[in-house]
Amino acid sequence: MYRLPGVMNSIYLDNNATTPLDDRVLQTINTALQRRFANPASAHQDGQIALRELQRMRESILQQLGAVTSGMHSCRLIFTSGGTESNNLALRGLATARQRTSRTARRIIISAIEHPSIAETAASLAREGWRIDYLHVEHDGVASLQHLEELLAEPAALVSVTSVNHETGVCQPIPTIAQLCADSETLFHTDAVQAVGKVPVHFSDNSITALTVTAHKVHGPRGIGGLVIAHGTEIEPILFGGSQQLGARPGTEDVALSSGFARSIELAIEELETRTEHLTRIRNRFEEQLLAYFGDSIRIMGQNSPRAPHTSNIAFLGCNRQAVVMAADMVGIRCSTGSACTSGSSEPSLVLKAMGRSKAEIDSSVRFSFNFLQDESLVREAVQKIIAVVVRLLGKKAI
Repeated sequence: MYRLPGVMNSIYLDNNATTPLDDRVLQTINTALQRRFANPASAHQDGQIALRELQRMRESILQQLGAVTSGMHSCRLIFTSGGTESNNLALRGLATARQRTSRTARRIIISAIEHPSIAETAASLAREGWRIDYLHVEHDGVASLQHLEELLAEPAALVSVTSVNHETGVCQPIPTIAQLCADSETLFHTDAVQAVGKVPVHFSDNSITALTVTAHKVHGPRGIGGLVIAHGTEIEPILFGGSQQLGARPGTEDVALSSGFARSIELAIEELETRTEHLTRIRNRFEEQLLAYFGDSIRIMGQNSPRAPHTSNIAFLGCNRQAVVMAADMVGIRCSTGSACTSGSSEPSLVLKAMGRSKAEIDSSVRFSFNFLQDESLVREAVQKIIAVVVRLLGKKAI
């Protein structure tokens, strides 16, 4: 497994929060910093060279995500500061543009297990008079298609459902959801931050209106992400003060970060099969060894649903989730209780509550997440340390 640089005996199992930078991506960024420092909005030759490089990287990312890049139906990629900004822009920008141009009802549908950047944006819109309806999920974390059909019987401006859940790794039936939205003439956005590089993503093969992606979840740089939007889709800006990116997202684009973004996506898609196989082996071995020791004393959230291979959410019944994370940290295991945006919170997981999990499961659930750079040989070491932590917290003797 990947050991944190400069930290002795630590095993990093918090890759859903962020991933270590790939050396190949770092090299790309350094080259761009040296050669493409000019502002791409400048009219002089250096600025125009930087602009052409930016456009090349934009097209590369779109192609890697299966979006149309030429012809009458070419898609757009709006560079942002990351997944949170992209999700804010998607909900506010798409919904308000749709409501303004088509007089659609001021109504948005989101799943009950969305990332805080979706859920809290929706809550802010609710305070402004928008109606927010929540799509139910089943016990193992999959969205209820029957409930979605019921919700779509009434006009809505936008539906937003994450592709892969950030806490459990459960995959949603995005093609089916997208088609149901298309059939009802409703815009559909998906947060694919945890999906890209872990499961296949094909934007234009499905009826997706907009898709959120970010670099730092696939061994790219922090501080940059994007929103892919389908041809002809109108979007209102949420930031003001410039004409960059056709006014949809003003502010000087960072050519170096964009180059790292493009390179990280390119590598993630090129190596998808080998990365997925490796992550699946690591995740399965990890869970098998913990189940072999604890048996029915642990629960794996979403175990019976399709899951992305990099995430394992485990309830250690009888333990406090925060106590497990802190005790694990003391022995060099880096993990979390959920989204990095809320991991410092003492509030129970809204995702697990929406799944109808028991209080005992919610109170004791810890998220472990892996990356493809990690060595399978250290799985046993991680498991042994986690076992020791949990046994100590339970006040039992190790077997």
